[in-house]
Amino acid sequence: MTLIKVLLVDDHAIVREGYRRLLANEPDVEVVGEAANALEACERALALRPEVVVMDIALPGVSGIEATRRMLKDQSRLRILMFSMHDDAIYATRALEAGALGYLSKASAPEVLMQAIQAVSRGARYVSEDVAANLARLTEQPRKSELEALTPREFEVLRLLLRGETVRRIGERLGLSEKTVANHQTAIREKLGTRNNVQLSRLAEQHGLCP
Repeated sequence: MTLIKVLLVDDHAIVREGYRRLLANEPDVEVVGEAANALEACERALALRPEVVVMDIALPGVSGIEATRRMLKDQSRLRILMFSMHDDAIYATRALEAGALGYLSKASAPEVLMQAIQAVSRGARYVSEDVAANLARLTEQPRKSELEALTPREFEVLRLLLRGETVRRIGERLGLSEKTVANHQTAIREKLGTRNNVQLSRLAEQHGLCP
């Protein structure tokens, strides 16, 4: 039997332990490692060479979406399954655009996680039913969300701004100059039609974009 090697990425140790115990009952899965943030995830993916990474979006510092982008630059054949509390279409869209092969909400039944891991390990896309329904509603809307106008980099900068990060700190996290981050911030406000961070936060909340 060929084992599916899995790396678990979540900033809560108790959550990772729960995943590990759940997957320990599966004969064709081996959890080869864990990571609590994007930097650890990228390092351990290179060192451990898993087939599948089960990744949370809401990591401290840069998000699981940014981590996905970085991982796939180094390991294009890596399969990434996003497993998040966010079932919003905007998160799923951005994660899939970044290269994730699957997207699963944490409201899913335990057995669905195993189904998703097996699917993405074969190279098949897997999206949980609740997320798929939200994506379908998004495509049916005649007008796109303002947030869809943002580039992937602008989306990541917005997420960090909403977490209260400074321009300087965002630059350090993303490897950008303060001027570049400030330019992104200006572009975000122009695209979203907001004048300050309070308005930005209100608009993001309306679209289900939580920090």
